[in-house]
Amino acid sequence: MHYPIIIIGGGPIGMACGIEAKKAGFEYLIIEKGCLVNSLFHYPENMTFFSTSERLEIGGIPFVSKNARPSKSEALEYYRRVAQAEKLNFHLFERVMEIKRQISKDKKQNGGEKHPDTNFIVTTDKDQYTASSLIIATGFYDIPYLLNVPGEDLPKVTHYFKDPHFYAFQKVIVVGASNSAVDAALETWRKGAEVTMVVRGNSIGERVKYWVKPDIENRISEGSIKAYFNSALEEIREKEVLIKTPEGIISLENDWVIAMTGYQPDLDFLRKTGVHLSADGVMKPEVDETTYQTNIPDLYLAGVICGGLNTHRLFIENSREHAEKIIRSICKKI
Repeated sequence: MHYPIIIIGGGPIGMACGIEAKKAGFEYLIIEKGCLVNSLFHYPENMTFFSTSERLEIGGIPFVSKNARPSKSEALEYYRRVAQAEKLNFHLFERVMEIKRQISKDKKQNGGEKHPDTNFIVTTDKDQYTASSLIIATGFYDIPYLLNVPGEDLPKVTHYFKDPHFYAFQKVIVVGASNSAVDAALETWRKGAEVTMVVRGNSIGERVKYWVKPDIENRISEGSIKAYFNSALEEIREKEVLIKTPEGIISLENDWVIAMTGYQPDLDFLRKTGVHLSADGVMKPEVDETTYQTNIPDLYLAGVICGGLNTHRLFIENSREHAEKIIRSICKKI
């Protein structure tokens, strides 16, 4: 099947691209490897956004929340209703396996009608499609940064935190000092877990939500949550962990390890597609920030993936404009 535009990624920014494509009169397809807004679905159950609801809106559709900062459940409800209202064309639970470029001028479809040059062949685990323009909006929540220590592959170790009740009355290690680590530490502690944080730096992260930061710092000060700063996990064992601290290596009894060490986009997928990445440690994809077209003609990036490994630079609120610029660029080529 041929589509003028194929969008890879069914998160908020991929949806925004679909809405803009529809407004411009394009047939399009959004391909998502998981459920609708898959990354948001896998966020912790009790997560609250840093952004206010109006900054998470897409397509000009109001996002009404009962609180200033919406919850995960409210966001899932909002984006689902947007998808319904806009009648977005999704293929969910379909993973893109390969993208190839192909130029075939004046190619005819089954009905004999000519369509624009087919630039891309998109192969998934279920089907194959062609597209004149391709937008990749795949986010960064799929590949966790690993600890690279012995025992990380044990079943007791997770890089994703969901429901704190699971850890009630257990000995829990939380690795990290970012928002996700702080939320995991506070929520599991409130459910009765014995929580110890292992932090590589000398303090809780500066980007932690300002209404949460005093809470975790107070819990650490009073001793309710133990924290080892300037420290790192040395080894994870079935019933204990070894922690490298400034005073030496210590052993702690342990039931579960929640490693909130951050996530990264699938840049290898971009590299295989032919997108140039910067040679520095950021590995920023080559994009024209007036159109968000990459070094490959008609292949665009949208959302946080545009920042490479610098995932703190782009969010929903400052990536929504990518959709408008991309579709405007495609329109100019017709």
